[in-house]
Amino acid sequence: MRHSLTLPLFAVAMSIGLAACGKPPESATTVAESPVRISASIQEVMNSLVDPAADGIWDTFSTTVSKSGVEIKQPANEEEWTTVRHQAITLVEASNLLVLDGRKVAHEGKKLDDTGTPGLLSSEEIGKAIAADRAGFVSAAHRLQDAGLAVLAAIDARKPEAVVEAGGKIDGACEACHVKFWYPNAQAPKPERFPHSAAVAIGVKP
Repeated sequence: MRHSLTLPLFAVAMSIGLAACGKPPESATTVAESPVRISASIQEVMNSLVDPAADGIWDTFSTTVSKSGVEIKQPANEEEWTTVRHQAITLVEASNLLVLDGRKVAHEGKKLDDTGTPGLLSSEEIGKAIAADRAGFVSAAHRLQDAGLAVLAAIDARKPEAVVEAGGKIDGACEACHVKFWYPNAQAPKPERFPHSAAVAIGVKP
């Protein structure tokens, strides 16, 4: 009699246990909320991080040619090398910030910096262009990041000439993106994104 009672109870216990094992824990079915909270626009990231970082790199490494001769500017001590290294890291990581999903080109009611430039799209049109070729926009940001990583490697190697060479690719990466997404229809020469001439971009000031 004991065996006849024990077997059914054991079977019930096994069925309950199997049912419990087959059900995933509640936490596994809950999608965690993203920890990223986007506030700044693409234009603000450019103005606050990308532009100042690029300017900091270019201003640290330059060659000025004048009637008085040639003046070469580069870090003179570890503190200055560390400062420009921070600029390179800022540029590299800002490239990641540019491609975060949900970031707007500009906040509603805010004009683009180059407003009035022939061929410049509106922020809404730029946003649509980016959405239509998301992979292309990400690739452009990665090109900027690669330039920043090259600058960073040259800084760590303490090779000023390599920094200048890599630094020249920063402007090229930015302009390639702007030509494609910001002012693809411009007929006139494209406006400079940064307040530097092409000579400064490769480390030579007129």
